[in-house]
Amino acid sequence: MATQTTAAVAQQRTTLPDPRKSGGMPLLTAFHRRHSVCSYRDQAIPRETLSNLFWSAFGINRPSSGDRTAPYWRHVMVIDLYLAMADGVWLYEPKTHSLLPCVPADIRRDTGMQDFVAGAPLELLYVAHGERMAVPAEDRRLHASVDAAFIGQNVYLFCASEELGSVFRGSFDQTKLAKLLQLGDQQFVTFVQTVDYPRE
Repeated sequence: MATQTTAAVAQQRTTLPDPRKSGGMPLLTAFHRRHSVCSYRDQAIPRETLSNLFWSAFGINRPSSGDRTAPYWRHVMVIDLYLAMADGVWLYEPKTHSLLPCVPADIRRDTGMQDFVAGAPLELLYVAHGERMAVPAEDRRLHASVDAAFIGQNVYLFCASEELGSVFRGSFDQTKLAKLLQLGDQQFVTFVQTVDYPRE
């Protein structure tokens, strides 16, 4: 992400509504309903639902330790959650449950090869920090993909509970996305996940 002063970032931060941390669909019912969706309505998702989604995906569920709703390998956080939406690209900051601006452009059509990516209201991009991983460079993508998949499953179950659709995708232009997101040399996109309301 392009370097900005702390004060500038704080001024631009978008605070999300407090997430709901109880209720929802019974877990076994969500497992039964979970499936991948590739046909969408291209309908806006309410802000409160987005807040609940981001927290469910990789928010802090144990404030005393800062630990998350999804596990992560070797207890080292290597995944950042980027959000491509119509108003630009944002970075989810779990500590403050807020969004930080990254790119002031709509890059959704560049997040994959499928036609539906351009119109879906939300594309989640799982970005890994290779420099944080104490493994050989050739093994980094494998280990980062495991952490991304943990988060992705949280998203799938949330979507099943909230009657949203989702699909976890690996088909995209790595080099182009890294450039659009202004990633560092050792950062890389592992997977992308579409979220939208499914067509009936």
